[in-house]
Amino acid sequence: QVQLVESGGGLVQAGDSLRLSCAASGRTCSSYTMGWFRQAPGKERDFVAAITWNGGTTYYAASVKGRFTISRDNSKNTVYLEMDSLKPEDTAVYYCATDQVITGRTSTRHAYRFWGQGTQVTVSS
Repeated sequence: QVQLVESGGGLVQAGDSLRLSCAASGRTCSSYTMGWFRQAPGKERDFVAAITWNGGTTYYAASVKGRFTISRDNSKNTVYLEMDSLKPEDTAVYYCATDQVITGRTSTRHAYRFWGQGTQVTVSS
């Protein structure tokens, strides 16, 4: 089993930066793809970013590309999401997820079995 715990959410103003962390524990986390998704009230849970097990490949949603950066530290079993130039439309609960995800499905939420509890990010205008 894998456990994920997100942290770092909060209330910020438009244009600010925020860094989310997701600490993983359990079996073979370092060999899994790690992803971030977000869900705004009344909306679907959408893909934000993902990173392969060795950090060699990253994926981003078009809406965050150039503003968000995903990274991981396998020695700490932690994945990060650095969010810059935040916008009010980035407001959502952010979830990290992990699994052995095949190429081509990294942005698909159903490809991930293990999820954290989420952390709220609110961006005021």
